Amino acid sequence: MSEIIARCAIIGGGPAGYTAAIYASRAGLAPLLYQGMQPGGQLTTTTEVENFPGYPQGVAGTDMMEEFRLQAERFGADIRTGLITSVDFSQRPFMLVTDGGDTIKADTVIIATGASASYLGLPDEQKYLGMGVSACATCDGFFYRNRRVAVVGGGDTACEEALYLSTLAKDVFLIVRKPFLRASKVMQKRVFERENIQVLFNTNTLGLYGEEVLEGAHLVEFKGEPQERVYDLDIDGFFLAIGHRPNTEVFRGKIDMDEAGYIKVASPSTRTNVPGVFAAGDVADPGYMQAVNAAAAGCRAAIDAERFLQQ
Repeated sequence: MSEIIARCAIIGGGPAGYTAAIYASRAGLAPLLYQGMQPGGQLTTTTEVENFPGYPQGVAGTDMMEEFRLQAERFGADIRTGLITSVDFSQRPFMLVTDGGDTIKADTVIIATGASASYLGLPDEQKYLGMGVSACATCDGFFYRNRRVAVVGGGDTACEEALYLSTLAKDVFLIVRKPFLRASKVMQKRVFERENIQVLFNTNTLGLYGEEVLEGAHLVEFKGEPQERVYDLDIDGFFLAIGHRPNTEVFRGKIDMDEAGYIKVASPSTRTNVPGVFAAGDVADPGYMQAVNAAAAGCRAAIDAERFLQQ
């Protein structure tokens, strides 16, 4: 166990965290970055990224995040693997404690811990993750052009995902466990009017199947009722649209958040209610959740931190 002094501590190693490290390093802040137990963040669960500028042929999510990390290290960022288990933002310098027992004293902190997609809890979800299962239609929808896909959920997000996929896929099945959609009336109207979207009400997913990649889903209609029906649906893609959970548990009570747990920032800056603490990426942005947007926020957070230290 040791005590570490840092002008800028970055928590999180996805696009936002790594980009913040690149800019903070070039600004001479010698940032210390803790990248958690999933270096690279959610992009490491995506097989190929085709919508990030600079990769005209596409790139594997793990490869892109490795390049981000190497670029940050090239400019002097100190990148370590580990978790921040507690924080104290009530005094300066700020105090962070790692899962290894080290204490970090930091003049500024950039929170870039991201958000985690909510899953149904099926064991098959992880088996086919990146091989047919996805939590981002905007990211992966292109790979299912002229194919059959299913979207799980009944809210606005699920309807938006289904509508987006309907412009690419041959058939879209919207799996809804309730007998109605929770989405706004205008979103419902658009879904019902789209010819290649079929809404499966009163339906739950029991499991997924396929040899090496996803080939279909085991479904049950009217579960537990006299008219219960179990059947298989042949699909190539299975998209979860039942929400995300921001990775902010360790910051609860230490910084302002909204009801869902996303950190509040003074947009367009990345400033939080605690002077010297900044938040970037999905952890503070439930609206877009795209790597390019997270990277841009990481850039802004590093610039905000540099200007704060100058002042």
